[in-house]
Amino acid sequence: MDVTKIPERSEIPEEFTWDLRALFPDDKAWAQELRALKDCPGELAAYAGTLGERPGRLLDWFKLCDALGVRLEKLTGFAGCKSDQDTADSFYRDMRSKATACVVAAAGASAFATPEILAIDDDTLARFFAECPALETWRRPIERIRRKRAHILSAPEEKLLAAMGELAEGPESIGSALRNADLRFDDAVDGEGRPHTLTAGTYGMLMESQDRALRRSTFDNIYSGYGALKNTVAATLDAQFKTLRFYAGARRYSSTIEAALDENEVPVAVYDNLIEAVHQNLDKMYRYVALRKRLLGVEELHMYDVLTPVVPDAAAKIPYDEAKKTVLEALSVLGEDYVALLRRGFDERWIDVYENRGKRSGAYSSGSARPHPYVLLNHKDTLDSLFTIAHEMGHALHSHYSCANQPVCTSDYVIFVAEVASTCNEILLMRHLLNKTEDKKQRAYLLNHFLDQFRATVYRQTMFAEFEREMGRMAEAGEALTADALCEKYYALNKRYFGPDMVSDEKISLEWARIPHFFYNYYVYQYATGFSAAAAIAERILTLGAPAVEDYKRFLSGGCSMDPISLLKLAGVDMSTPEPVNAALKLFGELVEELENLSIS
Repeated sequence: MDVTKIPERSEIPEEFTWDLRALFPDDKAWAQELRALKDCPGELAAYAGTLGERPGRLLDWFKLCDALGVRLEKLTGFAGCKSDQDTADSFYRDMRSKATACVVAAAGASAFATPEILAIDDDTLARFFAECPALETWRRPIERIRRKRAHILSAPEEKLLAAMGELAEGPESIGSALRNADLRFDDAVDGEGRPHTLTAGTYGMLMESQDRALRRSTFDNIYSGYGALKNTVAATLDAQFKTLRFYAGARRYSSTIEAALDENEVPVAVYDNLIEAVHQNLDKMYRYVALRKRLLGVEELHMYDVLTPVVPDAAAKIPYDEAKKTVLEALSVLGEDYVALLRRGFDERWIDVYENRGKRSGAYSSGSARPHPYVLLNHKDTLDSLFTIAHEMGHALHSHYSCANQPVCTSDYVIFVAEVASTCNEILLMRHLLNKTEDKKQRAYLLNHFLDQFRATVYRQTMFAEFEREMGRMAEAGEALTADALCEKYYALNKRYFGPDMVSDEKISLEWARIPHFFYNYYVYQYATGFSAAAAIAERILTLGAPAVEDYKRFLSGGCSMDPISLLKLAGVDMSTPEPVNAALKLFGELVEELENLSIS
């Protein structure tokens, strides 16, 4: 399929679109389920005031919540996929809004539950478990509720906070509509004056071009587009962090970051230690920037030179079918059952493959695995797209293993471990590709790609995390997140992280405006911690073989059955220490040295 032009949705062949019929056969069936779920708030509210009466009542409550949760997950999953495949389609935007409203209504109706579960004294709860062994399935969720006792409010207050759910989603929804539906960019122009369509989806591919004039034009035009809306985007971020500040204060947390991380049982020290560890290893980043400058043969290295391969003639076109085959080969070290699931995903159309006009940019796995996960791509036949397949299918199979091996109540793994499986797949893929070639030019190309992934995942995401921490501190100090203030802070961080051999072009100060993850409540640091954990796991798998694979699958199957630090220990990694981050950065330095030592003719 031609990936150089952006087709309409109707022009994409069916075989390259996801098959959502496993969720609902059509829009009519979805609407019927929406109507049926209108009664769920009443069903939930009927349990108010009774959860502490007897163990059977508490058991029935959890069973109802799990059953409704699966139904609501399917409802929102279908609406979300439909909306994301064409964000300009108002029908599916409305469908998504109705699904969100249904979830918020259910959350509001069940707001009494947490205070009631907290009100059960320890002796009574112990008796409940003894008298009703079936309740043991929900011990972990009950313990997670009770560990946050200091941050739970009264039933009326919890109901009020739950009712705020739709309002709280406003900043992210507005930001998404701006980025994906409304924002348009001037065409990028190459060195011969030819125009190239510039979208959020084509940006990365154009920035990888060997035509420096095209890269510069792409860089200038995309940030000119964001610059024209910088005050609007800043206002949405200001609203986002005011919302986070409100929730943190209401729940008696000292900061927005503490509130966010406590949700996943992660100490704030993990976040701060990551930033400090990366600061201590910036010399390796500076060394790579200097190497990139030398290999590109430029007098000045600019921000629009960051993504282009340093070995241009080794860049090969990788059609989607070939990419699938390579991923299957690379991940065969994870066993026949893992490969069989990958094949199912490819053959049964779990994946929406190509970009179309209005489609959400980037890539993701839906997270839900009932009946199976769904994956959104914007495939471009590049090496980067090959790695994206491995990455997103890592997410998808993590979800599948968790849902297949855990009850509903502990099947949803927390965000802190979410990037481990995806990144482990990428590292195994890179090792596979390196093992297949002794050609110096090809190895240099692959090493450069791996180093760029490393840079983007550990260094860049940590820079994002530091910027997000600064936004939280500004909001907590009562400072407005204005466009000028955000540009100033971002520009200073960019200069610090890239070092003296990089020209930090002025327009890079606007990059924050195009990063959707800043609306995800302290999400980005987990890319860096996840990469570090994944590097350690991949090394164990390649070194130890079957025993390490079994340990890894225990982790994949764990859901949220224990805290994330303990889960990762199942796979042989201890993230309570800085050692995995330091080891990952040490590996980065070694790979830089290997690339330096390769003679590239």
